[in-house]
Parts: sequence; structure tokens; C-alpha cells
Amino acid sequence: MKKFPLTLAVAALSVSAVVQAKTVDAVASFSILGDIVKQVGGEHVVVKTLVGPNGDPHTFEPTPQDAQALSKANVVFISGLGLEGWINRLISASGYHGKVIVASDGVSTRSMEEDGKQITDPHAWNSMKNGIIYAQNVMNALIAADPNDAAYFRQHGTAYIEKLRTLDHWALDTFEKVPPAKRKVLTSHDAFGYFGQRYGITFLSPVGFSTQSEASASDVAKLINQLKQEKIHTYFIENQTDPRLVKQIASASDAKPGGELYPEALSNKGGVAATYIQAFEHNVKVLAAGMK
Repeated sequence: MKKFPLTLAVAALSVSAVVQAKTVDAVASFSILGDIVKQVGGEHVVVKTLVGPNGDPHTFEPTPQDAQALSKANVVFISGLGLEGWINRLISASGYHGKVIVASDGVSTRSMEEDGKQITDPHAWNSMKNGIIYAQNVMNALIAADPNDAAYFRQHGTAYIEKLRTLDHWALDTFEKVPPAKRKVLTSHDAFGYFGQRYGITFLSPVGFSTQSEASASDVAKLINQLKQEKIHTYFIENQTDPRLVKQIASASDAKPGGELYPEALSNKGGVAATYIQAFEHNVKVLAAGMK
């Protein structure tokens, strides 16, 4: 029987390990989704996030560098439901022909009125029940993209999903302790519909689902009257929007500041909302404290 030198055997094992250990090049549309992909994918995924921390996914303008990132990607993740109105143009410009994973697939959507029309609310991830669906879709997509590391993705994904389930129950318990009459707040734009639906909170805002919408003078006047009538005493600003209008409305209605929320974008690294989990925890704590 022919024997191979030990060094050759070790080299062969090393090559085999390199072949099996794949890194998935992923592109995610915005920071919250990008973090979910990172948490599930761990060391077997490299994520390029298009709309970064404190960025607004409604007003985002892709660059040639973004198109280049898509052209090299193994898989692209978007939230869907109309959030990324610019994504089809970007995909076309990039020449990307791979899979586009819609992370919101399977979510029970809600409708909202925008300029007299009924549209689908795109902010599904703000309910942690939906965040679990996002994570499950991401896990399944990564397994399909890299079957050799399926066990790794299942382990990471399942552990992460359990954390999200725990957070969902914690949020339900937290707001259950707040009297229903106090579960009403003013925010910059209508991004908390799924959050409010899941946790029993009424959110009012001067602007619709998109930060590109503009509030009319009559809409602002109606909102001020509503805040006074319903005795809503707290307003919250959002990290990715201009706070001037909501502050103006709050001043006219005697509402006081309750803090900053992170509904569509994470904070910078090291900030209070640098991950999806941290952002959700922060939003729950700040809202609950403001209601009291």
C-alpha cells in the first residue's frame, strides 16, 4: 500500500476544509434587515447593507457602488411590501440575476390610508412576531445558498429566533401593565402600525407611511385637536426623520418629549440601537416609560 507523506495528508485536509467552508456574499436593503442576516449567518456570511445606520429607506438614492455590490452578490435580501421603491431599478442596473429574497413573505399584512388610497403598510418588522418570520426566511435562504453549512445556519438561526420570541413575549407583558387609556403616542411618521397592532398601542403621526409624504395644514390642525381631545401628552422623534414638524405639533398640543425611537434604521455601531434586538428593546422601554 502506497503511503503519502504526512505533510501532503494535512494539506489535503486543509484544501478540503477550504472547499467546504463557504462564505455567502449577501446584500441587504436596509440596516435592520442587514443585522438579521448577520445574526443568522454568523461567520458564513458577509453582508453589504445598502441603507446604512440612521438612513431612510424611503428616500434612499442608490449609487454605482451599490450596483457593483449587487452584481457580485450570491443572494439579495429585501423587506418588500413596497418599502424599497428603488430596488427594481437598482437590480436592473446591476445586472444581478440571482435570487431576491423577500423577508416579509408570510407576514399578515395590514392596510393604511395614504393620500386617499388604501396601501399595504411596509413596516412589518416593527412587530417582533413578524421579526421571527423575517429571521426564518433569512435562515431558509442562507441554507439554500450554502447547503454545506446548513447545520450551522439552522443552529444560529434557531437560537436567534428563540431570542426574538422571548422579546415578543416581554413586549406583550410590558405594555399589558400600561393602562389602555395611556397607550397613545405621537411619532414623526406612520411606521408603528404593526407594532401598535401587536402590542395594543395607538400611534398618531403627521406624515403617512413614507417620509416623502407631506402633511397639509388641515391635517396638522386636525392632529393637534385630536391630541388635545384624547389627552396625549408625549411625543417621540425618530432617528431617520426630520423632527421639526412633530415638535411643532407637540408644542401646539402641550405634548412633552418622550425620547428617540428607531423604527426604520439602526443607530451607529456602539449606539443604543446598533442591532435589531437592541433597537426593539430600546423602543419598547422608551415608549413604555413615556406612557407612564
